[in-house]
Amino acid sequence: MASAKRVRPPGPSAQPTSRVRERQAEYGTIGHPGIRYVETSALLAAFLEADAAARQAIRGAGRLITSALTHAEAARAIQRARTARRLSASQATLLVRGLQVFAERCETVAVGREVLARVGQAFPVEPLRTLDAIHLATVELIGVAPASVVVVTRDSRVRENATAMGWRVE
Repeated sequence: MASAKRVRPPGPSAQPTSRVRERQAEYGTIGHPGIRYVETSALLAAFLEADAAARQAIRGAGRLITSALTHAEAARAIQRARTARRLSASQATLLVRGLQVFAERCETVAVGREVLARVGQAFPVEPLRTLDAIHLATVELIGVAPASVVVVTRDSRVRENATAMGWRVE
């Protein structure tokens, strides 16, 4: 297995988009508890594995944010577990309801052009899978100070990159 290659991330763009400026204004204020970006692996650990630490991290202080990708990946994982008979129909139904509650509690960021453009650029620790890059690009394009961000993940590639990008990780 090849070792991870560290590369310098691209420099900041000359002008942040209006969406990034809006998020900076909303989340970058002094005294704001910050944001908790919930990545799919942590959400699935909390839901499918009953991981107490993941559940606690998701419930921590701050505004919950996730990618639309997280909802899709989590729903697909529940379907796979149901099809593989690792979950009963009633368990799957309860988990789907839990995902709906999670979706209502958090802000969901679309996987739009801006995110996809960032995905095609280098990240601090390469190689990086596309879906992981989508999560990291989403956090980065929120545009808040790294000290205001906690990335909740169980994925080592996301963890390594998030740390290298200056975010706290739980």
